[in-house]
Order: sequence, then C-alpha cells, then structure tokens
Amino acid sequence: MTEARTDGRTARAERTRAAIVEAHLALINSGDLSPSGERIAERAGISLRTLWTNYKDMETLFKASGERILADQLATWQPIDTSLPLHRRIDAYCRQRVRLLQAIAPAARAAAMREPVSPQLQRNRRKHIARVTAEVEQLFAAELEAVGEGRRSLVHAVVAATMFPAWSMLVDGLALDEDEARAVFTRTVTALFASALAASAS
Repeated sequence: MTEARTDGRTARAERTRAAIVEAHLALINSGDLSPSGERIAERAGISLRTLWTNYKDMETLFKASGERILADQLATWQPIDTSLPLHRRIDAYCRQRVRLLQAIAPAARAAAMREPVSPQLQRNRRKHIARVTAEVEQLFAAELEAVGEGRRSLVHAVVAATMFPAWSMLVDGLALDEDEARAVFTRTVTALFASALAASAS
C-alpha cells in the first residue's frame, strides 16, 4: 500500500509537471512570448505555489520545455535515404527543416527574447545545433568526405543556413511565404555543396 501511494504521488507529480510545460508552450504558441508564472499557473489550472514547487524558477521550466520541444521534433522527424542523389537529399532535407522550423517558430521567437540572459536557453539552442549538425554530417557523409579539408566549414555553413535565424530573416524580415523561403534554403544549400565540391576537385 505504501508503494502504491508513492507511485500515485509520483504519477500525479509527473502529470502536474507535464501540465505546466503544456501550459507554458500553449501560451507561447498563442502569442504570449514571455508568459508570467501567474499566467502559466492559471493556464495549467494550478496554484502559483504548485508551479514553483515543481519548477524552482524559470530556468528549470525552460529546460523542461526545451526537452519537450526536442522530443516533439524527434517524434515527427523522418530519416532521409542517404542513397538518394545529392539534389534529392538536399530537397528532402530543406523540406523537413522548413516543416520543423515552422512548428517551433513561436518557441524560437520567445527564446530569442530571453536567451542573452538565460544560460538554460543558451544550452537549449546548443542542443538544437548539435542535432542538426549530426543530421547534416550523416545525410551528406559522402560529399563531406569528398570535400576533405573544407568539410568542417561546409558543415557549419549548411547548419547556419538552415537554422531558425536564417528562416526568421526570410519569413519575418523579407516577408517570403513558406514555399519561397524553402526555395531559398534549397538554393543556398545546393550552392554551398556545389562550391565546396568544385573547390576540392580543383
């Protein structure tokens, strides 16, 4: 009975923490890019005290919300066939990047507001960069091997060209629609590989 009560309390605590994260992200997705503790607690249907009992500060909540965003991305991410020709891999990669970036856009804009003073949001960003870097290195392994000494620079260029700041410039700064922005992604990545491969061949 003691174990059952302990398991029940643990399950309730997990549900409460999940509800807090859901409320945090729901507020951000609805346009409240910097929701207060009071707003989050109200949305989650809990007291402010319960919020801070489960998450001691906003940094710990940023960590949990960041983990949820990454988990959601991984759940919808689809592996791309590495045997496809380069141009088809680039097209598939850019299409998937656009889909994922569209999904996290509100959270990314919210993070950008606080990231300069938030160590946890900076860590969250590094996790996103590491995930995309690993994808680029795996998907384009043959071309990166062919590039030789320029490999590291090419990886960095492709990652930088397909992260949220680049997407934000296209859709927020230049007011491109999704298809236009995706075409820019594809053109940029194609040009990066063409230039690097040509340089290595010469």
